[in-house]
Amino acid sequence: MPAWVWVLIVVAAVIVLAVVIWRAMTARRSRHLQDRFGPEYNRTLDSSDSKRDAEAELRAREERREQLDIRPLPTAARDRYVDEWQRVQALFVDDPQGAVHDGDMLIQSVMRDRGYPVDDFEQRSSDISVDHPKVVENYRQGHQLANASARGDGTTEDLRQAMRHYRALFEELVDETADTPLSRDEESDVRADDGTVSRRG
Repeated sequence: MPAWVWVLIVVAAVIVLAVVIWRAMTARRSRHLQDRFGPEYNRTLDSSDSKRDAEAELRAREERREQLDIRPLPTAARDRYVDEWQRVQALFVDDPQGAVHDGDMLIQSVMRDRGYPVDDFEQRSSDISVDHPKVVENYRQGHQLANASARGDGTTEDLRQAMRHYRALFEELVDETADTPLSRDEESDVRADDGTVSRRG
């Protein structure tokens, strides 16, 4: 067999091997993002032009998150925030819109104390989605309902739902295991519906 045929065979084999490795690495990166972001992966995919764009967006969020100094709350601060949340929930009876506003501000305070930038809502949502992918959509929905109510387009029931959505994120932000997303997210599927936040430790 001529030498040039062997060269072509070797080149073809190298190309095939490279394609196999590239596909395996791509699949591995996709699985990592799916595991990391859960439902947020599908949401980003649905809102993007392509899977490549969606995964690039999620990887960019991860890279940004790695640059942030995210830290758990000290016990005293956590207890103070839990007490404040109870006050906000009690306020809902007499002033639903005020309670939702205060709840939003309280979440921003917790985020700021934990090291998240809070200047822009969309950026806040993106940042929080890396560590709290199962509840970030609650935050978006709560924000949307609160804004609709502020424009006069909402109802008391909308505000109640907004508070429930905010509570889902708040509970994770003040959780003692908030800096270990995987173990925390496994527990986040079951939540009490009585409006309370339990203190552990």
